[in-house]
Amino acid sequence: MTTPFIQTKLPAVGTTIFTVMSALALDKNAVNLGQGFPDFNCDPALVDAVTHAMQQGLNQYPPMAGIPVLRQAVSDKVAALHGKRYDANSEITITAGATQAIITIILAIVQAGDEVIVLEPCYDSYVPNIELAGGTVVRVPLTPQTFRPDFDKISAAMTPKTRAILINSPHNPSATIWTEAEMLKLQEILEPTNIFLISDEVYEHMVFDGKTHQSAARFAGLADRAFIVSSFGKTFHVTGWKVGTVCAPASLTTEFRKVHQFNVFTVNTPVQYGLASYLTNPEPYLALPAFYQKKRELFRAGLAKTKFKILPSEGSYFQCVNISDVSDLPESEFCKWLTAEIGVAAIPLSAFYGSGFDQRVVRFCFAKKDETLNLALTRLAKL
Repeated sequence: MTTPFIQTKLPAVGTTIFTVMSALALDKNAVNLGQGFPDFNCDPALVDAVTHAMQQGLNQYPPMAGIPVLRQAVSDKVAALHGKRYDANSEITITAGATQAIITIILAIVQAGDEVIVLEPCYDSYVPNIELAGGTVVRVPLTPQTFRPDFDKISAAMTPKTRAILINSPHNPSATIWTEAEMLKLQEILEPTNIFLISDEVYEHMVFDGKTHQSAARFAGLADRAFIVSSFGKTFHVTGWKVGTVCAPASLTTEFRKVHQFNVFTVNTPVQYGLASYLTNPEPYLALPAFYQKKRELFRAGLAKTKFKILPSEGSYFQCVNISDVSDLPESEFCKWLTAEIGVAAIPLSAFYGSGFDQRVVRFCFAKKDETLNLALTRLAKL
């Protein structure tokens, strides 16, 4: 018997830089600041809430769209923060994390031959998702070094075939946030079109220096065409639980749920009940900006003692630096050298570009215990 040959749908996908760097960090006993998730525990009260749900026997299939009490809690939260009320029954869906949410959106709206605009550098799942749906990826670069949206380039990329544009704020990997003026400009250029907006807002509660997260929900002309993606995993330090949300107008949600019910059907029950209970207290997510800003300041203070050029970190839990004064190596080779010789792992921004564009910038994650950050900074001080 001969094993059948698979004609791959993703010929460009291989071993990612994230896998390479994590393996190298483990081999070299390096401090891994490349991984984009916390190394500390969540609030024990959240674990208790999920445990209680399990002990109460809430362990069978929930409704396909998510339990009503959690969807209502999300509706209340969005209304309080952004002034937009989504109907809990027809406009909010609980998902198996943001990654599942995004591919489900794309499968729901993208037909073969449709174009989808992505702004590079971008999260690594976006492009394969579009390709799996039979769409054509249209890459538009954010402005190098500053990572601001270039609306002339975005407008030039829009064609009659453009089905959607995908934005991410706060942004992974650059840690920039979109301003109100930029969101209004996006609303303006999309207004005469039928282009959908996919707004990846998983770092929504990590915005610093007193600034406000400009959700697409705040802008009527964007909200009417938008799928807004959020993540409980990022917000509550439980990335491994893989639970997120999608808010969208009822007609869009109907199509989203058609796909959702056939790729995951629903999301685990006790975690949903635990999250619903935990959300009755807004303090944990309202306190998140100050929590992460403190870590950002600790990390930036240490980086200031090196030759890195520290770029702004307006949101998310990432810090980018320019390496031009530290090394002549390409970004990817520098990250390997840094891991092996200095003992700290980072991620090259070139990994977030289809072309591998190298602008001498690498990304660190500061969602770590203070002792982890201090150990990394002690090693980086050698630079």
